[in-house]
Amino acid sequence: MKLGPFSAGLIGALAVLAGPDQRPFGEQPVMVGKAKADDGAKGSAKAGRAASMPMARDPSAAVAEEYEAARRKGTREAFELFIARHSDDPLAEQARAELKRLSR
Repeated sequence: MKLGPFSAGLIGALAVLAGPDQRPFGEQPVMVGKAKADDGAKGSAKAGRAASMPMARDPSAAVAEEYEAARRKGTREAFELFIARHSDDPLAEQARAELKRLSR
């Protein structure tokens, strides 16, 4: 059977359009493979492990730093803000003592 010019063109167009998307069974698209390769380059030094978040800071260290910042500033507002944020922390008592000292 002989194909006409329209049929041959149609088959050719379908082959071109379908060609890049056709993969052997089980193969991933090209972009997925590249994304996985990029993840390995950006990840941790150990192969096969995903990148992880850094360890969280110790909350008491952050509170101590904030108290030191208020103490360095030395204003009533700084100590009041510290007490409002950390009223149950032991350093809040020191901040209250500093407030009393400032009010004299």
